[in-house]
Amino acid sequence: MATKTFKIGEYAKGGIITIEITGKIITIIGKEWDYSTGSRRSSNQNNAKEFTRGTVEATDDNVRRKLADFLCDLTTSYYADQITKWIETKVKLNNSLYW
Repeated sequence: MATKTFKIGEYAKGGIITIEITGKIITIIGKEWDYSTGSRRSSNQNNAKEFTRGTVEATDDNVRRKLADFLCDLTTSYYADQITKWIETKVKLNNSLYW
């Protein structure tokens, strides 16, 4: 299982996006920044409240589009691309398109 937390701050809804990859299942979690632990990036955000969650399978048709749609709703296209690139280093995404 691969997990990474992106503390993006004002460029993302809530400020935090966590990615969990288990096998072929990719889970994207949007979290609200927990200011009780501080406002710096180095602050511990493990107890931040979750406000949204999306799950896709790496073998789905149009998996890149599904990831981009969900991530762009949470953050800017730049950070959505950076997160997608990190995901691609951990799991092989399906390249087929479905129209």
